Amino acid sequence: MTAEDTTKQTVGVLAYGSLLSDPRAEIEGARTAIIHDVITPFHIEFARSSTGRGGAPTLVPVTSGGAHVSGQVFVMDVSEVEASNILYRREIGKEGDMTRTYRRPEQVTPKSVLVERLTNFAGLDVVLYTQIATTITPLTAQRLTELALESVSKAKPGLDGITYLIAAKKYGIQTALSDDYEAEILRQTSTSSLEEALKSLQS
Repeated sequence: MTAEDTTKQTVGVLAYGSLLSDPRAEIEGARTAIIHDVITPFHIEFARSSTGRGGAPTLVPVTSGGAHVSGQVFVMDVSEVEASNILYRREIGKEGDMTRTYRRPEQVTPKSVLVERLTNFAGLDVVLYTQIATTITPLTAQRLTELALESVSKAKPGLDGITYLIAAKKYGIQTALSDDYEAEILRQTSTSSLEEALKSLQS
């Protein structure tokens, strides 16, 4: 082992939303290990309506409400700069486009994708995560359900809000609104499971 190896900064990416089930090829190619059952140091909620998902609610950090949730940290075998670029490209849907590199915007808007950093987290020197503005108001189970149901006909297959919620549940993500959100979907679709609700809306 060289002196460079012993001093190399350890870098990770914090996954708490769709990154868990769909990290994409660039992240998978640079990922060397997964640290499981990592609790987010900030609260998370289904608080952003995603245009890429037909308006479906997606998980983002929030300053009020939400909850700390269980996620994972992907250990990356690249520098912090390259990990930031990879995470940014994944978030904006431009995986593999090496011309797309992360630069923090001079003016932050509701559409801005920010790559933030945690230091000395989960046993690593630096852990990166994305910060995107909340856009759903009022932030209630009823509003989340409205957006999720509408997204089934608007989004590409597999990108709707109900599929997103199913994936979040699979990874044990529990927010302040998730139980009421699920219950409201089942109530409005007169079904007994999210899978049944999705099927009924697709038919």
